[in-house]
Amino acid sequence: MKVNVAMLGMGNVATGVYKTILKNKEIIKHRDDVEFNITKILVRSLDKERDTLIPQEILINDINDILNDDSIDLVVELMGNVEPTLDYVSSLLKKGVSVVSANKDMISQHWPKLESCAKEGNSGLYYEASVGGGIPVIKTFLDSLQSNNIEKLSAIINGTTNYILTKMSEEGLSFEEVLKSAQEKGLAEPDPISDVEGHDAKYKLSILSSLAFHSKIPVSKIYCEGITDIKVDDIMYGNEFGYIIKLLAIGKRSGDDIEVRVHPAFIPERHPLSSVRDAYNAIFVEGDAVGKLMLYGRGAGASPTASAIISDMIIASQTVSHKYTTFRNIDKPSKQINFMDNWLGEYYIRLTVTDQPGVLARVATIFAKHNISLESLVQKSKGQDEVPIIFITHTAHEKDIMNALDEMKDTNAIVDVASLIRVER
Repeated sequence: MKVNVAMLGMGNVATGVYKTILKNKEIIKHRDDVEFNITKILVRSLDKERDTLIPQEILINDINDILNDDSIDLVVELMGNVEPTLDYVSSLLKKGVSVVSANKDMISQHWPKLESCAKEGNSGLYYEASVGGGIPVIKTFLDSLQSNNIEKLSAIINGTTNYILTKMSEEGLSFEEVLKSAQEKGLAEPDPISDVEGHDAKYKLSILSSLAFHSKIPVSKIYCEGITDIKVDDIMYGNEFGYIIKLLAIGKRSGDDIEVRVHPAFIPERHPLSSVRDAYNAIFVEGDAVGKLMLYGRGAGASPTASAIISDMIIASQTVSHKYTTFRNIDKPSKQINFMDNWLGEYYIRLTVTDQPGVLARVATIFAKHNISLESLVQKSKGQDEVPIIFITHTAHEKDIMNALDEMKDTNAIVDVASLIRVER
């Protein structure tokens, strides 16, 4: 079966898709009886220098050349961003052309509209590569875990932040030092805000948690905190307690209560996610039937992402009746769902206090006042005017922790609430 394909965009990932199709053309044809014929590639500039494998004659810079071409069977969208991509993809889906995309920003924020357009055109929207690069996590939720009530997912789904935290942990370098090095190596964007502030992981968690909990989880409902304030001292202190630091995307569901959050967290050294280093990704899932399951692999890069893209291309080409989400995919979540903002957890807290009698008693009194009990307490130095004290709490409510820390900021003997890092198990 020959399938005429148009591509939107020709960056690193798109180039990886093109090269992989050329390299594995015979394998794909032999295994799946599909032969992809890339006929048009939409680019911003026709004059830019590109890989010599890409024929100049198939490059175009007008989307109408694709929208008006009835010979195109499938479109691969790798432009990124939301505009004008959303308009292009919506028009193609309405026309009846299936689209394969890696665009987590667009899908997480405009999924209901895109699916509505796909239903209108009897076309398909495929998005395996939007989360986890080459890791088949979307297919796992859609095709392998249908019988499970997913209770929890914890995921490392941003390679840039995982690389930065790995280097900070293993080499004792500051956030600023590692970020600069990562940018020089091309492992972090010149503008890294989406990665280091957690936005990239937030978009991906919206998609994953919607599938896991069978309900549309809007991006706006996800608590988000990045890694820019993480200090090497806290990473090292955490190691002494047996913890490893990661930027986690967390989803939990109990009945109609759902909590979804992205933030740095300490996890025990024995936790399966603790061994995920550098730019690798992993998704740890807990279901009532399957138990605990972890998917691990390269979460970014041209070749891993191309693997997921081409898998979707094959499935889209062979599908006569496309599948859509079986939950109500609308912008507003179900009124039955209670999005939790006062979750229970353990906390690592570092205070800077004056070294004088009675300070610990005052701190303990404030914690007790807000229903917080302590598991561990360590004072890191003595004989100085100001000293760091580290606490690990027992399970406490988020709002109780925040109220206690707010009160401490107004206590004279407490110089600074230096760090708060949540602990996940």
